[in-house]
Amino acid sequence: MKLKELEGYLQQVDGFENPKVNLEQYPTTPHIAAHMLYTMDTTFGDIRGKLVGDLGCGCGVLSIGSCILGSAMTIGFDVDCDALEIASRNCAEFELETCELVQCDLQQMSPFDRWSKKFDTIIMNPPFGTKDNKGIDLVFLQKAIAMSTTAVYSLHKTATREHIKKKGFEWGIKLDVLAELRFDLEASYRFHRKKTVDIEVDFIRIDCSASCYN
Repeated sequence: MKLKELEGYLQQVDGFENPKVNLEQYPTTPHIAAHMLYTMDTTFGDIRGKLVGDLGCGCGVLSIGSCILGSAMTIGFDVDCDALEIASRNCAEFELETCELVQCDLQQMSPFDRWSKKFDTIIMNPPFGTKDNKGIDLVFLQKAIAMSTTAVYSLHKTATREHIKKKGFEWGIKLDVLAELRFDLEASYRFHRKKTVDIEVDFIRIDCSASCYN
C-alpha cells in the first residue's frame, strides 16, 4: 500500500467528540499517523504480521492504520470509555477483524502483569505531561518497553529529547530519533487562544530486543 493511500484511509477515522483536557486528548493527525506507520512497516518490518499494542489509543487512528497494513492483531488500550466507544465505531466502519480494544489505566498496570512481553511492537502518541500529569510520558514509555519484545515507537516533545535520552540510558535501552515533526494542534479547549499551534515533536524508536526489561 502506498503512503498516500494509507493517509486517505486514516482521514476517514472519526476523532474526539468532547476531548478531556486532563487526559491531554489531542488526535494524531492522519498525515503524521500514516508516516509513522509507513516507516515502521517499510523500514523496520514491525507492523505486517506482528502483534501490535497501541497505548493510549484514543479514537483508534494508529490501531486502525496498523490493521490496514496487515498486523496479525492490534490491541488498543485506553482509560477513557468515551474514546473507546468512538474507536469501536471506527473499527466497525472499517470492518476490521484484527483489532481489539481494552479499557484500563496504564498507570495502574504492573510491569509483570498479563501483558508483559506479549507484543512484538508497541505504538503510541502518549500524553506529553504538560498539564497535571507531569512525567506521564515516561510512565507510558516504561509500560511500553515492558510490554514489547521488539520495538516501541512513540511521539515526544522535542524539548524533552535530552531528558528522555538520559532516561533511556538509565534503563539500558537503545533509543533513536527517527524524525523531528511539526505537530499542528488545533484549538480544542477553552483555554486555547490560537486556532492552531505548531509543536516540535520527536518520532522515536526504542529497540526492545536487548533491553534490561527483557
